[in-house]
Amino acid sequence: MSRAARRALPELVEEGTVVALNHDGDGVIRDSKTVFVAGALEGERVRFQRTARHRQHDEAQLLEVLDASPSRVEPRCAHFGLCGGCALQHLAPSAQLASKQRELAETLERIGKVTPREWLAPIEGPTWGYRRRARLGAKYVAKRGRVLVGFRERRKPYVAALERCEILASPVDALITPLAELLTGLEARQSIPQIEVAVGESVTVLVFRVLEELSSGDRAALLAFEAEHGLRVYVQRGGPDTVQPLQGEPVRLHYSLPAEGLRFEFLPTDFVQINAEVNRALVAHAMTQLQAGPHDRVLDLFCGLGNFTLPLARRAREVVGVEGDAALVERAWHNATLNALHNVSFKAANLFDPAVLAAVMGGPFDRVLLDPPRAGALEILPQLAALAPRRVVYVSCHPGTLARDLGLLCHEHGFQLVAAGVIDMFPHTHHVESIAVLERAR
Repeated sequence: MSRAARRALPELVEEGTVVALNHDGDGVIRDSKTVFVAGALEGERVRFQRTARHRQHDEAQLLEVLDASPSRVEPRCAHFGLCGGCALQHLAPSAQLASKQRELAETLERIGKVTPREWLAPIEGPTWGYRRRARLGAKYVAKRGRVLVGFRERRKPYVAALERCEILASPVDALITPLAELLTGLEARQSIPQIEVAVGESVTVLVFRVLEELSSGDRAALLAFEAEHGLRVYVQRGGPDTVQPLQGEPVRLHYSLPAEGLRFEFLPTDFVQINAEVNRALVAHAMTQLQAGPHDRVLDLFCGLGNFTLPLARRAREVVGVEGDAALVERAWHNATLNALHNVSFKAANLFDPAVLAAVMGGPFDRVLLDPPRAGALEILPQLAALAPRRVVYVSCHPGTLARDLGLLCHEHGFQLVAAGVIDMFPHTHHVESIAVLERAR
């Protein structure tokens, strides 16, 4: 049989039992070769067809669920499976949390060789309409004769054809179709590749990335959209410093921590925690776990615009926040002044350069909180350990780098892992956020 004939043969339809979920939320079937089946859940017997072959595993399409998991639910979003924004809407929220807890525990043991003395209860919040920050793609598709607006398709570079989004915060959840219609009618429809979403507590901002000067007609259409939907339209023609309102003065986006009596102002492109309600619970939890008191000097690493620093200043004698983004440091100083906090200071420093960090920290510190990006905090662990803080709270957005860092702190730097738990910051997605608590070994 010729090679062409062999390629033309239909792929074999197979059956198997899912033993776990992988890091992308796909079902894992272990046969002679591991197969990842998108849409299949742990414990299910499924019928599938391989769609891509790799060295270590194959990918497969789910054809039929023969024995369904009791945790399987009907996805709320009509675009589930096409859109890459969510991967787990077909799994009950409680089961999502249990899966993420297992992933965290297994990763800590496998990579860091550590197990906490106590597992903390998950930090939960709303599972729909929670996402207050997002970056939406926009693409004019000539064959469709219109602009598509939304997240990327699952495992593909194309913008998914969405009508609405169930995880975006109001009012943007219902604006996907109106935005697509707006952009389709613009002269610059092919020159707006991105819309950044920022939902504050009193106003919503949409930042349109524009690659060419807008015509007067396009400006008028964008301003009419702004008025119709009660939000503010910004444009970005270049780098972050070019973000500005299409018309009028900039607005003051803000969020609050009512339990702390704090208000935080931020710019439309600033990093803030995605889920407002979960962030409130996370801050309260971190304060409880760090146990900072009126005699303590506290260090907040990767402090951003002061999300943890300012609540700590309500409790501690002194708090120092260090952040690599100078613009966020400026915002942090502004928020400290806004909330009349005078026992806090902020420093801009490259937190991946141990020498720079050692120069700006000015220890000693009694307690440390750190909330690094996905890369973790590997480079500064020796400097952190040299401060000899009594207690450390580590907030993480990546289980693998968290496990690596906790393993080093415990096995090489004299700390003990007291507690750990998951944070449900991104319901229905495969992202696992977590919190860990360490103490110096006696």
